[in-house]
Amino acid sequence: MGSAPAVIREQDVALARRAASGDRAAQRELFAAQKTSVHHTLYRILGNNRDIEDLVQDAFLEIFRALPSFRGDSTLSRWCQTIATRVAFLSISKRKPPAVELSVVEEVLAGDADTRRHAQARDAARRLYAALDKIDPKQRIAFALAVVDGRPLAEVAEMTESSVVAVKTRVWRARKDLMKRARKDAVLAGYLEEFSGNEEDVP
Repeated sequence: MGSAPAVIREQDVALARRAASGDRAAQRELFAAQKTSVHHTLYRILGNNRDIEDLVQDAFLEIFRALPSFRGDSTLSRWCQTIATRVAFLSISKRKPPAVELSVVEEVLAGDADTRRHAQARDAARRLYAALDKIDPKQRIAFALAVVDGRPLAEVAEMTESSVVAVKTRVWRARKDLMKRARKDAVLAGYLEEFSGNEEDVP
């Protein structure tokens, strides 16, 4: 049981080596195994904007280019998520993101028959991502991964190639900025309150 992570990493390294060598079957296997995870990471950071599918492709181009450097220090999935996070950061940094069309709570809404609540939640999510468009990219990414997606700070630190302290600071600053903006937006304020327990305490 305790050797399972080591076995998984050995399998990851073997797959990565085959894919890096040009093995088309291995490349297809890697893409199929990691596409959902990469898409999810980009979605949580950027929202379901018009460029999301193009950015998934960009992320996989970077992943395949970098495959020879994969040594199994983390799982292949986490390694791919780290590259996806880097692609998201570059996308945010290069241009002013357009207003997004997304629902962060898609999974919840799927089982919600109340159309009015559905519309309200979608509107709140749009307001959140419109506000995130206006803050520092590193703070946005830390907040999206730690608070919206509910990942542990240590995991976010690994994905963003930062320290836990830096991630904590970015999350705190992002929340402070968002709450300031929410003073004039009761819908956004209420939505942020729903995420209040999603990140570890920041001193």
